[in-house]
Amino acid sequence: MKFGEQLRSSIIREYQWYYIDYNGLKGELKKATGAPKTDGVSGKEWTEEDETRFVDKLELELEKVHTKQQVKAMEISRRIAVSEHEVKDVVNRLNERGLGRDGPSEEEFMLLEEDLSDIIADVHDLAKFVQLNYTGFYKIIKKHDKITNWHLRPVFDTRLKAKPFYKENYDASLIKLSNLYDLVRTRGNPVKGDSSAGGGQANFVRQTTKYWVHPDNVTELKLIILKHLPVLVFNASKEFEPQDSAITSIYYDNPEKWDLYEGRLKKTEGAEAIRLRWYGGMQNETIFVERKTHREDWTGEKSVKARFAIKEKNVNAYMRGELLPAAIFEKARKEGKKSEKAIAEDERLASEIQYSVLKKGYKPVCRSFYNRTAFQLPADARVRISLDTELTMIREDNLDGRTRSGDNWRRMDIGVDWPFSQLPPEDIVRFPYAVLEVKLQTQMGQEPPEWVRQLISSHLVESVPKFSKFIHGTACLFPDRINLLPFWMPQMHVDIRKPPSHDFGIRRPGLYSTTNSSDDEDEEDLESDDDEGHETVRPAASTDHNTSRALPAAGDTEGQTLDQPAANEDYTIYDSDDEYDVNYELEEARRIGGWYYFSTLCVTKGRAARDTAISVLKHLVPTPRSTAVPRSERLRMLFGTGVIQNKKFRAPRGKKIYVPVRVEPKVYFAAERTFLGWLEYSIYIGTIAMTLLNFGAHPTPGSFWAAGLFTILALLSLCYSVVIYLYRSASIRGRKTAKFYDKWGPSVLCVSLLVAVALDFAFEGRQRELW
Repeated sequence: MKFGEQLRSSIIREYQWYYIDYNGLKGELKKATGAPKTDGVSGKEWTEEDETRFVDKLELELEKVHTKQQVKAMEISRRIAVSEHEVKDVVNRLNERGLGRDGPSEEEFMLLEEDLSDIIADVHDLAKFVQLNYTGFYKIIKKHDKITNWHLRPVFDTRLKAKPFYKENYDASLIKLSNLYDLVRTRGNPVKGDSSAGGGQANFVRQTTKYWVHPDNVTELKLIILKHLPVLVFNASKEFEPQDSAITSIYYDNPEKWDLYEGRLKKTEGAEAIRLRWYGGMQNETIFVERKTHREDWTGEKSVKARFAIKEKNVNAYMRGELLPAAIFEKARKEGKKSEKAIAEDERLASEIQYSVLKKGYKPVCRSFYNRTAFQLPADARVRISLDTELTMIREDNLDGRTRSGDNWRRMDIGVDWPFSQLPPEDIVRFPYAVLEVKLQTQMGQEPPEWVRQLISSHLVESVPKFSKFIHGTACLFPDRINLLPFWMPQMHVDIRKPPSHDFGIRRPGLYSTTNSSDDEDEEDLESDDDEGHETVRPAASTDHNTSRALPAAGDTEGQTLDQPAANEDYTIYDSDDEYDVNYELEEARRIGGWYYFSTLCVTKGRAARDTAISVLKHLVPTPRSTAVPRSERLRMLFGTGVIQNKKFRAPRGKKIYVPVRVEPKVYFAAERTFLGWLEYSIYIGTIAMTLLNFGAHPTPGSFWAAGLFTILALLSLCYSVVIYLYRSASIRGRKTAKFYDKWGPSVLCVSLLVAVALDFAFEGRQRELW
């Protein structure tokens, strides 16, 4: 769908006269008044008068959109203030009612809920209005630059900064709406509890699933969630500040071996991640040292995240081994605010992390920054939803000779000033999507809430199991050092926006829906969008700031998701580890060097020569050729007349995409049982051969040849079983996505047995002169 059609189909009635006049601006681009073009292209040259006329119209459109956005934002703020006064008045009357006095009626609460729902719909519509106009302005500017060869983009960026209608921050409004809606929904009796009760929440075992959210859908997603869960705020008495929702983590690893990266990517038993985390701005003095440990399900243990707090001034000394854990917790022991058992556990954790860092040479390599909005009932962790926006990964190492963090544990030239425009491109990766985490703590067999099920199956989210900020940041920031990539990397170049799959979203009271939007791209710009990245994506600053100061629980369990089987297991969308990749093998061998490189080079050249010879033979040997069959009418309706492409992603040259493989002890036992089964049948066949050979004093020639066939069959079966067992064992140990079923072995064995028995019968019958 072209953008003009998308704009017409997405118009909201209240804003219908305030959208950008996209078609009118396109028409202006066709009214060039200069001399005819001399390069063989029809049309006229674009003149300075044409540019002035176009810019003036563009300015009018920008002023129109900006004014409407400002007026509507002020109206929403006033409505929220009025609703806040009304809700507090009703709640006060409810709390102060006497024995003989009636409190507020149910009808009053219903009217307040409808009014708040209408305000929420207003915020949703305004966000859609802003997003669509922002996209329209940049599309028309790109079209202008392409058609006229006059570069208006840099100048228009300056004009947008002067009238930043797309940078409105709704975070404070969202927090107020969340609190008010929670009061009304619970009829003045919200769930009580300590929002900062992290210790209690740490004991929950929760199932976590992760999703990507396109920036266009972030505001709508927040509004939907806050109608079911309140925004989790730790200090309600403090006025909200944007930096309160910031979370920053410094990840450690060995820059030579990347042990922690590969361990977390492959999800090996006991794989660790070590990070230092703080909340808010750089002035925060409390730093949390965390260690996440992955445990396989078959161990009976759960993956855990443990941490302890340390003062920022002591971090360098602790990481260098100059400050021992006993000294860190000496003050805590004297104050007696924590139990001796808890202090002992923290001290043991601090000792283990310090030992690992010093022994294995872990250094700061990557920083992740994001703003988090958490939705949860206070002191109730059964359903917790967090949304991380403005996710950014930044280099912290000194590997290429540039001093970033130096001898310090973190670099000091940045803070929470997203988007960190002062950093060079090679030091930063700005993630294009928000990350949604849904954490559920349900009993065995208990279903999650219906609204959660609808949310995660809606068009607003894209499921990405096992997504990790540390893995993604390390893979993107160190392309010359990381050869094994996570499976979601090819998906980064795919638009995750989808058409609505079912009726789910923000509704006004009494109306079916508020908008009829479509997120299809402009077909005219598909080819030219590749070199400009995500330029049509509205900056996250507009609505993607977060609205809580939620701190994760101290020992919160790490999220795990189940692997979903593919519909057709014979087909994979990634080049997995069981496929021989020439480029990857050569690059890996070149990195190792020595004899291994020369042997790999010889094997590679041999494979290439073999494949070339086979290809030549296929062309020389006369064989039947396939005949092209015309595409059916049904296929033409579905796919058109173009070439149908299979979506199979290839890793960049010299790299591989790692597909997660779940390995349990029973897999090893199954391979051994299969091997022993083959041995058993090989022994049976060998026993038949020995019986035929030694039956009677003088075996006949027929029995001799039959015994020989059975003997050869037994030996081949033994060799085959050994080779298959070694291949499967190596694949299991290496967590390769190999096909462990045997497609040909049993069939070949049965056919061979049939042939051997038939020949034995024929030889024996001939020997006895029966035929």
